[in-house]
Amino acid sequence: MDDKLKEILDKSKYISFFGGAGVSTDSGIPDFRSDKGLYKAKNEYGVSPEVLISHSYFVSYMDSFFEYYKENFIYKDAKPNPAHFKLAELEREGKLKGVVTQNVDGLHQMAGSKNVIELHGSVMRNICMDCKSLYSLEYILDPKNCIDKEGNQRSIPYCSKCNGVVKPDVVLYEEMLDTVIMEKAAKIISESDTLIVAGTSLVVYPAAGLINYFRGDNLVLINRDRTPFDQKASLVYHDSIGKVMA
Repeated sequence: MDDKLKEILDKSKYISFFGGAGVSTDSGIPDFRSDKGLYKAKNEYGVSPEVLISHSYFVSYMDSFFEYYKENFIYKDAKPNPAHFKLAELEREGKLKGVVTQNVDGLHQMAGSKNVIELHGSVMRNICMDCKSLYSLEYILDPKNCIDKEGNQRSIPYCSKCNGVVKPDVVLYEEMLDTVIMEKAAKIISESDTLIVAGTSLVVYPAAGLINYFRGDNLVLINRDRTPFDQKASLVYHDSIGKVMA
């Protein structure tokens, strides 16, 4: 870890962390907005990734939605990387008070972090749209749970209790973020003396707007590309968070 960053973390009493897709790329989970992801989506489905994971596409083309979702958002073999483990370590030490993440992969919890605020939900949780029964990731991936009333094999998982559609507990495009979760995230960020922002371009709102709640002394930005907040930061690293935090 860079000496300047280590010095800031050593002196800080209340650290918060705000992360995006770049936090998980070192774990082998690609950013679906990358050129490769964009090309693949348009080549195979004829539309952009943002359309494929929108609420309207989910309602109108449910089979295609689940095909794309299962292939591009679920990485069962992905493991936490050094950044995830370092954040969990800082939490155990009492330094890090909370992780605010835009990711849905559950890797922060897998690494040992306890106070994780998931702005966009999690692939690990799935809920029946009708009876609200909860299901695991394994359930929706099992083909035997994707057979409709007529006995046809589909990509859509169905509830074992009422046969309703089981929807991933993730926030799709065109859906609102949970206001209670956003308030919790804003509170943690506003109370911290150091905020580490990593793996996010800070251009997607309303999530990116959370950085405006920070009133502390040290804003640390870690992202491969420049962000609109680089000039306001105490430290800026244009690198992977795994490498910086290792």
